Amino acid sequence: MEEPLLRVRGLQAGYGDVQVLWGIDLDVPEHSIVSIVGPNGAGKTTLLLTLSGMVRVLQGSWHFAGKDLTGRSASEIVAEGIAHVPEGRRLFKTLSVRDNLLLGAYHRQDRAGVERDLEFVLSLFPILKERSSQDASTLSGGEQQMCAIGRGIMARPKLLIVDELSLGLAPTIVETLAESLPRIREQNMSILVVEQDAATAFEISDFAYVLDSGRVVLSGRSRDLLERADVREVYLGM
Repeated sequence: MEEPLLRVRGLQAGYGDVQVLWGIDLDVPEHSIVSIVGPNGAGKTTLLLTLSGMVRVLQGSWHFAGKDLTGRSASEIVAEGIAHVPEGRRLFKTLSVRDNLLLGAYHRQDRAGVERDLEFVLSLFPILKERSSQDASTLSGGEQQMCAIGRGIMARPKLLIVDELSLGLAPTIVETLAESLPRIREQNMSILVVEQDAATAFEISDFAYVLDSGRVVLSGRSRDLLERADVREVYLGM
């Protein structure tokens, strides 16, 4: 069996004396979209922060592209090819949309490649092209999410991590963001996304993991999970 791009085994993590994750196993295959769902407080954001080097690993390990990145710093993890779009977008106020996007490529030296990726982002989200000189902090919530995702793409990662893809956004914006994911994958990227809406998560992803109280309670191919009566009842209200 082919080794996954991201392989997490027995991962435990937390904050100070508070443990949040309890033995997480998770795989992200090459060129796949993997979603993580679960109730508030399940540990979804903590998992992404741990994989980004911002929360300390207590036990277990994780490998990326064949390398053990357990305990590595955030800057080292970015250099290995992981970009994190955080919950809340966290754009740079007073900077334009264009400058926010270009900051995603701060570590790159391939100027021609940066320009190509910028064109791709602006074609993916045309509204950003219209707003390119506008202060990014004055964008609508949906436009800010597009800009945050675009900034992640500009890092040219192998894995794009997106926390809370659609939180607080209008259905039309959610649809636009969902439709963008396959096009991003076509750029030779895999995607790991936390999504509050289970139905949307299962529809946009190839594989899904359900977290509860810091543990994986369900996992599998998204289409298979959608067909399970217990999943439909508990997570989809059907």
